[in-house]
Amino acid sequence: MAIKRVPTMAGDEAWLVTGYDQVKALLADRRLGRGHPDPDNAPRFTNSVVLGKPHKATAEEENEKHALMRRMLAPEFSAKNMEAMRPRVRQLLNNLLDDLVEQDQPADFHEAVSFPLPVLVICELLGVPAADREEFRGWSEAMSTLNDEQKSMEGFAKLWGYMGELVARKKEEPADDVISRLIGQHPDAREEEVAQLSAGLLFAGHETTVAAIDRAVMLLSLHPGQWRTLRNPDAIPPVVEEVLRHRAPLERRSDDSGMPRYAMADIEVEGTTIPAGDLVLLGIDQANRDERRFPDPAAFLPRVPNPHLSFGHGFRFCVGAPLARVELTETLEALVTRFTTFGLAGDLAALSRRTEQLVGGVVQLPVRWTEA
Repeated sequence: MAIKRVPTMAGDEAWLVTGYDQVKALLADRRLGRGHPDPDNAPRFTNSVVLGKPHKATAEEENEKHALMRRMLAPEFSAKNMEAMRPRVRQLLNNLLDDLVEQDQPADFHEAVSFPLPVLVICELLGVPAADREEFRGWSEAMSTLNDEQKSMEGFAKLWGYMGELVARKKEEPADDVISRLIGQHPDAREEEVAQLSAGLLFAGHETTVAAIDRAVMLLSLHPGQWRTLRNPDAIPPVVEEVLRHRAPLERRSDDSGMPRYAMADIEVEGTTIPAGDLVLLGIDQANRDERRFPDPAAFLPRVPNPHLSFGHGFRFCVGAPLARVELTETLEALVTRFTTFGLAGDLAALSRRTEQLVGGVVQLPVRWTEA
């Protein structure tokens, strides 16, 4: 059954859709969104400010706002622009790896590379001082806390406030960065809207990529045969896509979960009518393991084509996908170039998971290596 009723982490009920074809269709359905006519009484997915309470909006308002956001961001994060960032990503990555190899083994790859790389890149793109990254980490972790609504709201308020001050400064002293260009090219946009959009970019621009880089190291450590294939540069993109499709080896998240959206009209799925106002969970992880699309879905192996839905689909396809792919590709190429052997140090089961954060992932990732 591709659709069923499930309880949410916040204690409400939602419709969970898990089939690949059904999830793909709903991702492109403009009757689904983050808006709700009565947000205070809407069913909740989590008690986090991130993907928690919906905002008040009609379907028309939701789609207009989303279209505006796409017009503002899509040119900045185009595949062409992100390809132009590749040399800079490579430079930042090599600097981090230089510092890593100076450490005693085992060293924490999460702290040395996985976390700082996406933060440095998104900060540079947006025009945010990377020196403030420890503050971003605290705010981001607070924002995505699942079990403490007040902590989540405080983290978001601090990040939004910080970005508001930064936007005001860049309005007076623009620079060559995304925030300055958003202000200059969209003068009708209010400062608070640019600040909120920038805060979302800063959060989304590093949290998921950090987890993906860690996941790549874990998966390749468990599948050394795939590690060896990376010495052929043509083999790297398919492995990147499989990392994006695959769930983390330590992932224990319930299969009764997914990306939250609200039905803004009655929607029929597999003969079942989802009433307007109901919460819908799009099971992207489950869809990425649909055997009808991905034979032997639990296996970690390059698949061409690999039509995973990790970045969404249709008009809501993630604008940051090209950047995430560049960062993952550069990381794998650098590791296989610089090291003869590289992988986890110790038992995978001994790793500590970030169970209270929405994105999940690991707290630390100890690794060992042999330099080439």
